[in-house]
Amino acid sequence: MKTKDYLQLDSKTTEKVAHELQTLLADLQVYYANLRGFHWNVKGQEFFNLHAKYEEMYDDAADKVDQVAERILMLGGVPEHNYSEYLKKSAIKETGVVSDGKEIANLLLSYLKELIGQERKILETASEGNDEGTANLMSDMILEQEKMVWMLTAYLS
Repeated sequence: MKTKDYLQLDSKTTEKVAHELQTLLADLQVYYANLRGFHWNVKGQEFFNLHAKYEEMYDDAADKVDQVAERILMLGGVPEHNYSEYLKKSAIKETGVVSDGKEIANLLLSYLKELIGQERKILETASEGNDEGTANLMSDMILEQEKMVWMLTAYLS
């Protein structure tokens, strides 16, 4: 028996949602790796605050990666785990060394825009298939990321 056998979800919808979650997983993994680089390389007068904030953000991203991977498993899929596959699927691209806080904030805003867009797409697909578990996960992630967008735009103002 599989978990999916007990969820009472349409198989075609769960396959589509699991596929979309694979793309989100790739985006989140590259986002996470970029955050680690920002944490390590940030410089300037705001170093202490930004260094700590990026650590908080990559810890949060790691939690989201785990939640998405586990949801893929619940829906009967197998989460990708190779960066070579993530880089093929992810709309978020690797960055080089970036040390300026404002440049990083602008990159983070572009990443969050991509993540929120992908999550809204998954939310819509999951809602159409009555997949409340995935819809709730996406809704929670969107809410948190919208707050981060607000904070980053305030920082840049």
